[in-house]
Amino acid sequence: MRILLIFFSLLLLSCEDVIDLDLNEGEPKLVVEATMFRLLNNEGGSTEITLSLTSPFFDNEIPPVTDALVIITDSNNNVFSFTHTGNGRYITDTNLIPEDNVDYTITISYQGETFTATEQIESVVPWEDIVEQDNEGGFFGDEIELKAFFNDPADEDNFYFFQISSIRGRNIDIASDEFFDGNRIFALYTADDLQPGDQVLFEIDGVDRNYYDFQFVLLQQGSDDGGGPFETQPATVRGNVINVTNPDNFPLGYFRVSERDTLTYTVQ
Repeated sequence: MRILLIFFSLLLLSCEDVIDLDLNEGEPKLVVEATMFRLLNNEGGSTEITLSLTSPFFDNEIPPVTDALVIITDSNNNVFSFTHTGNGRYITDTNLIPEDNVDYTITISYQGETFTATEQIESVVPWEDIVEQDNEGGFFGDEIELKAFFNDPADEDNFYFFQISSIRGRNIDIASDEFFDGNRIFALYTADDLQPGDQVLFEIDGVDRNYYDFQFVLLQQGSDDGGGPFETQPATVRGNVINVTNPDNFPLGYFRVSERDTLTYTVQ
């Protein structure tokens, strides 16, 4: 019996093979995450630019781009230069706040190729001052749910991008007013272990139809986990940035110009 058990053990061990997956890996593509925003009522603003490269599916590290030349120009012939500050992030020393009816063009020079996109600011409506709190929310009625409200303008197409965050996590979402044109609407936030005293930041940005469609695809692929939309995408999602030097080597990502309103709420 002991000899038989040893035989079966050796047989099972001999069936263990290491399988190497031969995945097709293309050349890394440039990923552009660029946002210009102006706070509602001209209360300030900022420009945020991060450049990186796509990486193999099983890699956990996202390679930053540290040696690109980045500028933004506007239709008033102003030029704003950006410098790399670390981890693929580029900033400008100029107080660059987007204005209405002005074209803004981002130009990125990287490895002998030029990438560009042009946008105008998209306006947004304000949050209402009130946030509704439901202490019996969630599927099992044991979570805190928060609703922040805004009024959609009637008889016009509007698209919205939401970022709602606390120390418990960040949610992102989008909305089109196709089915609620002219109505009072809310954005919902809930997170595991949300507690009284936690501060929640609600952000609403005005966006255009193209950005709405872009984010819709990303969210369908499950990219709203707070890790960024370009970590391990199962399909290529094209944005508005083009490669004018070599169109076949198209980049990923988006250059967006938005008006933003914010609302901070302390959980009761």
